[in-house]
Amino acid sequence: MSPFIYQSNPSRVVFGPGKLDVLADEIARLGARRAFVLSTPEQSADAGRLVQRIGNLACGSFSGARMHTPVDVTLAAMAEVETSGADCLVAIGGGSTIGLGKAIALRTDLPQIAIPTTYAGSEATPIVGQTEHGIKTTQTTPRVLPEVIVYDVLLTTGLPVAISVVSGMNAIAHAVEGLYSEQANPIISLVAQEGIRALAGALPRIKSAPLDIAARSDALYGAWLCGTTLGAVGMALHHKLCHTLGGTFDLPHAQTHAVILPHALAYNAPYARDAIVRIEAALGRPGAAAALHDLAVTLGAPTSLRELGMPREGLARVVELTMAKPYWNPAPLDENRLRQMLERAWEGLPPAMD
Repeated sequence: MSPFIYQSNPSRVVFGPGKLDVLADEIARLGARRAFVLSTPEQSADAGRLVQRIGNLACGSFSGARMHTPVDVTLAAMAEVETSGADCLVAIGGGSTIGLGKAIALRTDLPQIAIPTTYAGSEATPIVGQTEHGIKTTQTTPRVLPEVIVYDVLLTTGLPVAISVVSGMNAIAHAVEGLYSEQANPIISLVAQEGIRALAGALPRIKSAPLDIAARSDALYGAWLCGTTLGAVGMALHHKLCHTLGGTFDLPHAQTHAVILPHALAYNAPYARDAIVRIEAALGRPGAAAALHDLAVTLGAPTSLRELGMPREGLARVVELTMAKPYWNPAPLDENRLRQMLERAWEGLPPAMD
Protein backbone atom coordinates (compact mmCIF):
# COMPACT_ATOMS: atom_id res chain seq x y z
CA MET A 1 0.00 0.00 0.00
CA SER A 2 1.42 3.38 -1.03
CA PRO A 3 1.34 6.30 1.40
CA PHE A 4 -1.70 8.57 1.09
CA ILE A 5 -3.64 11.38 2.78
CA TYR A 6 -7.40 11.23 3.20
CA GLN A 7 -9.61 13.96 4.66
CA SER A 8 -13.37 13.57 4.90
CA ASN A 9 -15.87 16.42 4.61
CA PRO A 10 -18.32 16.76 7.52
CA SER A 11 -21.86 16.77 6.13
CA ARG A 12 -25.06 15.20 7.42
CA VAL A 13 -26.76 13.16 4.68
CA VAL A 14 -30.45 12.24 4.84
CA PHE A 15 -31.30 9.87 1.98
CA GLY A 16 -34.54 8.21 0.91
CA PRO A 17 -38.00 8.66 -0.66
CA GLY A 18 -40.11 11.25 1.13
CA LYS A 19 -37.22 12.61 3.21
CA LEU A 20 -38.27 16.18 2.42
CA ASP A 21 -40.68 15.66 5.32
CA VAL A 22 -37.76 16.04 7.76
CA LEU A 23 -36.73 19.49 6.48
CA ALA A 24 -38.21 21.43 9.39
CA ASP A 25 -36.49 19.08 11.83
CA GLU A 26 -33.16 19.58 10.04
CA ILE A 27 -33.52 23.36 10.20
CA ALA A 28 -34.13 23.04 13.94
CA ARG A 29 -31.09 20.78 14.33
CA LEU A 30 -28.98 23.64 12.97
CA GLY A 31 -30.41 25.89 15.66
CA ALA A 32 -31.99 28.05 12.94
CA ARG A 33 -35.39 29.74 12.92
CA ARG A 34 -35.37 31.85 9.76
CA ALA A 35 -34.68 29.88 6.58
CA PHE A 36 -34.18 31.62 3.24
CA VAL A 37 -35.07 29.44 0.21
CA LEU A 38 -33.14 29.57 -3.08
CA SER A 39 -34.01 28.24 -6.55
CA THR A 40 -33.75 28.95 -10.25
CA PRO A 41 -36.61 30.71 -12.07
CA GLU A 42 -37.64 27.33 -13.50
CA GLN A 43 -38.05 25.89 -10.00
CA SER A 44 -39.72 28.88 -8.37
CA ALA A 45 -42.89 26.83 -7.87
CA ASP A 46 -40.87 24.17 -6.01
CA ALA A 47 -39.38 26.91 -3.86
CA GLY A 48 -42.87 28.27 -3.16
CA ARG A 49 -44.11 24.87 -2.05
CA LEU A 50 -41.05 24.51 0.17
CA VAL A 51 -41.79 27.85 1.82
CA GLN A 52 -45.35 26.70 2.50
CA ARG A 53 -44.11 23.36 3.83
CA ILE A 54 -41.86 24.88 6.50
CA GLY A 55 -44.34 27.65 7.36
CA ASN A 56 -43.11 30.07 10.00
CA LEU A 57 -39.55 28.84 9.59
CA ALA A 58 -39.38 30.52 6.16
CA CYS A 59 -38.33 34.16 6.04
CA GLY A 60 -38.11 34.68 2.28
CA SER A 61 -37.02 33.27 -1.06
CA PHE A 62 -35.01 34.15 -4.16
CA SER A 63 -35.62 32.37 -7.48
CA GLY A 64 -32.97 33.97 -9.66
CA ALA A 65 -30.15 31.42 -9.47
CA ARG A 66 -28.30 31.08 -12.78
CA MET A 67 -25.81 28.72 -14.36
CA HIS A 68 -22.13 29.36 -13.55
CA THR A 69 -23.08 31.48 -10.50
CA PRO A 70 -22.64 35.03 -11.87
CA VAL A 71 -21.41 37.40 -9.17
CA ASP A 72 -24.07 40.00 -9.96
CA VAL A 73 -26.81 37.43 -9.25
CA THR A 74 -25.14 36.52 -5.97
CA LEU A 75 -25.04 40.16 -4.91
CA ALA A 76 -28.74 40.60 -5.76
CA ALA A 77 -29.61 37.53 -3.70
CA MET A 78 -27.37 38.73 -0.87
CA ALA A 79 -29.34 41.95 -0.58
CA GLU A 80 -32.57 40.01 -0.06
CA VAL A 81 -30.98 37.57 2.38
CA GLU A 82 -29.67 40.41 4.52
CA THR A 83 -33.02 42.19 4.52
CA SER A 84 -34.82 39.00 5.56
CA GLY A 85 -32.71 38.40 8.65
CA ALA A 86 -32.09 34.80 7.59
CA ASP A 87 -30.07 32.53 9.84
CA CYS A 88 -29.80 29.62 7.35
CA LEU A 89 -30.11 28.91 3.63
CA VAL A 90 -32.14 26.17 1.92
CA ALA A 91 -31.21 25.53 -1.71
CA ILE A 92 -33.51 23.33 -3.80
CA GLY A 93 -32.41 22.38 -7.30
CA GLY A 94 -29.26 21.51 -9.19
CA GLY A 95 -25.77 22.93 -9.38
CA SER A 96 -26.89 26.47 -10.22
CA THR A 97 -29.01 26.86 -7.09
CA ILE A 98 -26.62 25.02 -4.80
CA GLY A 99 -23.79 27.12 -6.24
CA LEU A 100 -25.68 30.29 -5.35
CA GLY A 101 -26.16 29.02 -1.80
CA LYS A 102 -22.44 28.41 -1.54
CA ALA A 103 -21.58 31.84 -2.92
CA ILE A 104 -23.82 33.44 -0.28
CA ALA A 105 -22.37 31.23 2.47
CA LEU A 106 -18.88 32.26 1.38
CA ARG A 107 -19.78 35.88 2.14
CA THR A 108 -21.98 35.33 5.22
CA ASP A 109 -21.01 31.94 6.70
CA LEU A 110 -24.72 31.09 6.99
CA PRO A 111 -25.37 27.34 7.42
CA GLN A 112 -26.85 25.58 4.40
CA ILE A 113 -29.28 22.76 3.70
CA ALA A 114 -28.99 21.48 0.13
CA ILE A 115 -31.89 19.62 -1.49
CA PRO A 116 -30.60 18.30 -4.84
CA THR A 117 -33.07 17.62 -7.64
CA THR A 118 -30.41 16.68 -10.21
CA TYR A 119 -27.26 14.56 -10.18
CA ALA A 120 -24.75 17.43 -10.24
CA GLY A 121 -23.04 16.46 -6.97
CA SER A 122 -22.15 20.04 -6.01
CA GLU A 123 -23.92 19.61 -2.69
CA ALA A 124 -21.20 17.23 -1.48
CA THR A 125 -18.25 19.53 -2.14
CA PRO A 126 -16.52 22.45 -0.41
CA ILE A 127 -16.00 24.03 -3.84
CA VAL A 128 -17.63 27.17 -5.19
CA GLY A 129 -17.32 28.39 -8.77
CA GLN A 130 -18.20 31.96 -9.69
CA THR A 131 -18.27 33.87 -12.98
CA GLU A 132 -17.40 37.52 -13.43
CA HIS A 133 -16.35 39.42 -16.57
CA GLY A 134 -16.52 36.23 -18.63
CA ILE A 135 -14.08 34.30 -16.43
CA LYS A 136 -15.07 31.44 -14.16
CA THR A 137 -12.95 30.90 -11.07
CA THR A 138 -13.21 28.32 -8.31
CA GLN A 139 -12.08 28.12 -4.74
CA THR A 140 -12.19 25.43 -2.09
CA THR A 141 -13.07 26.24 1.50
CA PRO A 142 -15.01 24.43 4.26
CA ARG A 143 -17.01 27.65 4.59
CA VAL A 144 -19.15 26.72 1.55
CA LEU A 145 -19.78 23.04 2.34
CA PRO A 146 -23.50 22.48 3.07
CA GLU A 147 -24.07 21.29 6.62
CA VAL A 148 -26.99 19.06 5.59
CA ILE A 149 -27.94 17.30 2.36
CA VAL A 150 -31.48 15.98 1.97
CA TYR A 151 -31.71 13.46 -0.88
CA ASP A 152 -35.39 12.80 -1.60
CA VAL A 153 -35.60 10.64 -4.70
CA LEU A 154 -39.23 11.64 -5.25
CA LEU A 155 -37.99 15.12 -6.21
CA THR A 156 -36.04 13.67 -9.15
CA THR A 157 -38.83 11.72 -10.86
CA GLY A 158 -39.95 14.81 -12.75
CA LEU A 159 -36.45 15.60 -14.00
CA PRO A 160 -36.66 15.32 -17.81
CA VAL A 161 -34.75 12.40 -19.27
CA ALA A 162 -32.50 14.68 -21.34
CA ILE A 163 -31.46 16.62 -18.23
CA SER A 164 -31.14 13.46 -16.16
CA VAL A 165 -28.74 12.01 -18.70
CA VAL A 166 -26.36 14.98 -18.93
CA SER A 167 -26.54 15.60 -15.19
CA GLY A 168 -25.54 11.99 -14.60
CA MET A 169 -22.69 12.19 -17.10
CA ASN A 170 -21.51 15.34 -15.34
CA ALA A 171 -21.41 13.42 -12.05
CA ILE A 172 -19.51 10.53 -13.65
CA ALA A 173 -16.91 13.06 -14.82
CA HIS A 174 -16.22 13.98 -11.17
CA ALA A 175 -15.48 10.37 -10.30
CA VAL A 176 -13.46 9.65 -13.44
CA GLU A 177 -11.15 12.60 -12.82
CA GLY A 178 -10.99 11.82 -9.11
CA LEU A 179 -9.49 8.43 -9.94
CA TYR A 180 -6.41 10.02 -11.51
CA SER A 181 -6.27 13.09 -9.29
CA GLU A 182 -2.98 14.05 -7.68
CA GLN A 183 -4.73 13.53 -4.32
CA ALA A 184 -6.27 10.17 -5.25
CA ASN A 185 -6.29 7.68 -2.38
CA PRO A 186 -7.65 4.16 -1.77
CA ILE A 187 -10.82 5.33 0.00
CA ILE A 188 -11.86 7.83 -2.64
CA SER A 189 -10.96 5.44 -5.45
CA LEU A 190 -13.47 2.94 -4.03
CA VAL A 191 -16.08 5.68 -3.73
CA ALA A 192 -15.44 6.90 -7.27
CA GLN A 193 -15.58 3.46 -8.84
CA GLU A 194 -18.85 2.67 -7.10
CA GLY A 195 -20.29 6.03 -8.15
CA ILE A 196 -19.47 5.37 -11.80
CA ARG A 197 -20.95 1.88 -11.58
CA ALA A 198 -24.17 3.08 -9.97
CA LEU A 199 -24.78 5.92 -12.43
CA ALA A 200 -23.75 4.05 -15.57
CA GLY A 201 -26.20 1.32 -14.60
CA ALA A 202 -29.02 3.65 -13.60
CA LEU A 203 -29.07 6.14 -16.49
CA PRO A 204 -30.13 3.69 -19.24
CA ARG A 205 -32.93 2.47 -16.94
CA ILE A 206 -34.08 6.04 -16.38
CA LYS A 207 -34.14 6.64 -20.12
CA SER A 208 -36.35 3.59 -20.57
CA ALA A 209 -38.56 4.22 -17.52
CA PRO A 210 -38.24 7.77 -16.13
CA LEU A 211 -40.50 7.04 -13.15
CA ASP A 212 -38.54 3.97 -12.02
CA ILE A 213 -37.91 4.79 -8.34
CA ALA A 214 -35.19 2.13 -8.00
CA ALA A 215 -33.28 3.54 -10.96
CA ARG A 216 -33.70 7.09 -9.70
CA SER A 217 -32.48 6.03 -6.25
CA ASP A 218 -29.40 4.35 -7.73
CA ALA A 219 -28.65 7.46 -9.77
CA LEU A 220 -28.99 9.76 -6.75
CA TYR A 221 -26.78 7.42 -4.71
CA GLY A 222 -24.19 7.44 -7.50
CA ALA A 223 -24.37 11.22 -7.73
CA TRP A 224 -23.65 11.53 -4.02
CA LEU A 225 -20.60 9.27 -4.35
CA CYS A 226 -19.32 11.17 -7.38
CA GLY A 227 -19.87 14.50 -5.64
CA THR A 228 -18.06 13.17 -2.58
CA THR A 229 -15.14 12.32 -4.86
CA LEU A 230 -15.10 15.82 -6.31
CA GLY A 231 -15.13 17.30 -2.82
CA ALA A 232 -12.31 15.14 -1.47
CA VAL A 233 -9.62 15.36 -4.16
CA GLY A 234 -8.40 17.85 -6.73
CA MET A 235 -9.48 17.86 -10.34
CA ALA A 236 -7.44 18.20 -13.53
CA LEU A 237 -7.78 18.83 -17.28
CA HIS A 238 -11.42 17.86 -17.70
CA HIS A 239 -12.75 20.34 -15.16
CA LYS A 240 -10.34 23.07 -16.27
CA LEU A 241 -11.65 22.79 -19.84
CA CYS A 242 -15.29 22.72 -18.76
CA HIS A 243 -14.89 25.78 -16.55
CA THR A 244 -13.21 27.63 -19.39
CA LEU A 245 -15.87 26.64 -21.91
CA GLY A 246 -18.70 27.45 -19.54
CA GLY A 247 -17.37 30.65 -18.05
CA THR A 248 -16.02 32.17 -21.27
CA PHE A 249 -18.58 30.96 -23.83
CA ASP A 250 -21.58 30.42 -21.51
CA LEU A 251 -22.02 26.81 -22.63
CA PRO A 252 -24.48 24.70 -20.62
CA HIS A 253 -22.65 23.16 -17.68
CA ALA A 254 -23.74 19.52 -17.59
CA GLN A 255 -23.88 19.16 -21.38
CA THR A 256 -20.32 20.47 -21.68
CA HIS A 257 -19.12 17.91 -19.14
CA ALA A 258 -20.85 15.14 -21.09
CA VAL A 259 -19.11 16.15 -24.31
CA ILE A 260 -15.62 16.65 -22.86
CA LEU A 261 -15.57 13.58 -20.57
CA PRO A 262 -14.41 10.85 -23.00
CA HIS A 263 -11.94 13.16 -24.75
CA ALA A 264 -10.22 14.34 -21.58
CA LEU A 265 -10.00 10.75 -20.36
CA ALA A 266 -8.43 9.65 -23.65
CA TYR A 267 -5.92 12.50 -23.38
CA ASN A 268 -4.86 11.34 -19.92
CA ALA A 269 -5.28 7.58 -20.40
CA PRO A 270 -1.61 6.71 -21.13
CA TYR A 271 -0.65 8.36 -17.83
CA ALA A 272 -3.51 7.01 -15.71
CA ARG A 273 -3.47 3.24 -16.12
CA ASP A 274 -4.75 2.43 -12.63
CA ALA A 275 -7.71 4.76 -13.14
CA ILE A 276 -8.49 3.16 -16.49
CA VAL A 277 -8.62 -0.29 -14.88
CA ARG A 278 -11.11 0.92 -12.27
CA ILE A 279 -13.28 2.75 -14.81
CA GLU A 280 -13.41 -0.31 -17.06
CA ALA A 281 -14.39 -2.46 -14.08
CA ALA A 282 -17.16 0.00 -13.19
CA LEU A 283 -18.46 0.09 -16.77
CA GLY A 284 -18.06 -3.64 -17.31
CA ARG A 285 -16.15 -3.36 -20.59
CA PRO A 286 -12.69 -2.50 -21.93
CA GLY A 287 -11.80 0.80 -23.56
CA ALA A 288 -12.81 3.32 -20.88
CA ALA A 289 -12.90 6.46 -23.03
CA ALA A 290 -14.72 4.74 -25.90
CA ALA A 291 -17.14 3.17 -23.42
CA LEU A 292 -18.05 6.59 -22.01
CA HIS A 293 -18.53 7.98 -25.51
CA ASP A 294 -20.76 5.02 -26.38
CA LEU A 295 -22.74 5.50 -23.16
CA ALA A 296 -23.39 9.14 -24.11
CA VAL A 297 -24.55 8.08 -27.58
CA THR A 298 -26.83 5.38 -26.14
CA LEU A 299 -28.35 7.86 -23.73
CA GLY A 300 -28.89 10.50 -26.39
CA ALA A 301 -26.54 12.95 -24.66
CA PRO A 302 -24.80 15.62 -26.75
CA THR A 303 -21.44 14.51 -28.12
CA SER A 304 -20.17 17.68 -29.80
CA LEU A 305 -19.33 21.21 -28.70
CA ARG A 306 -20.76 22.39 -31.98
CA GLU A 307 -24.30 21.37 -31.01
CA LEU A 308 -23.90 23.30 -27.75
CA GLY A 309 -23.27 26.51 -29.68
CA MET A 310 -19.50 26.65 -29.28
CA PRO A 311 -17.90 28.71 -32.09
CA ARG A 312 -15.08 26.79 -33.71
CA GLU A 313 -12.89 29.88 -33.80
CA GLY A 314 -13.16 30.03 -30.01
CA LEU A 315 -11.21 26.80 -29.53
CA ALA A 316 -7.90 28.67 -29.78
CA ARG A 317 -9.00 30.87 -26.88
CA VAL A 318 -9.83 27.79 -24.83
CA VAL A 319 -6.34 26.39 -25.43
CA GLU A 320 -4.81 29.76 -24.53
CA LEU A 321 -6.73 30.03 -21.25
CA THR A 322 -6.04 26.39 -20.39
CA MET A 323 -2.29 26.85 -20.86
CA ALA A 324 -2.17 30.26 -19.15
CA LYS A 325 -2.21 28.98 -15.57
CA PRO A 326 -0.21 25.77 -15.04
CA TYR A 327 -1.83 23.17 -12.80
CA TRP A 328 -1.37 19.50 -12.10
CA ASN A 329 -2.56 16.94 -14.70
CA PRO A 330 -1.36 13.36 -15.20
CA ALA A 331 -0.52 13.98 -18.85
CA PRO A 332 1.67 16.94 -19.81
CA LEU A 333 -0.29 19.85 -21.25
CA ASP A 334 0.62 20.16 -24.92
CA GLU A 335 -0.94 22.83 -27.11
CA ASN A 336 -1.09 20.65 -30.23
CA ARG A 337 -2.66 17.70 -28.40
CA LEU A 338 -5.16 19.99 -26.67
CA ARG A 339 -6.14 21.61 -29.95
CA GLN A 340 -6.58 18.23 -31.65
CA MET A 341 -8.64 16.94 -28.72
CA LEU A 342 -10.91 19.98 -28.76
CA GLU A 343 -11.35 19.72 -32.53
CA ARG A 344 -12.60 16.16 -32.12
CA ALA A 345 -14.91 17.25 -29.30
CA TRP A 346 -16.21 20.09 -31.46
CA GLU A 347 -16.90 17.73 -34.36
CA GLY A 348 -18.48 15.07 -32.17
CA LEU A 349 -15.98 12.39 -33.16
CA PRO A 350 -15.10 9.47 -30.87
CA PRO A 351 -12.15 10.14 -28.57
CA ALA A 352 -8.70 9.63 -30.10
CA MET A 353 -6.82 6.71 -28.58
CA ASP A 354 -3.01 6.82 -28.41
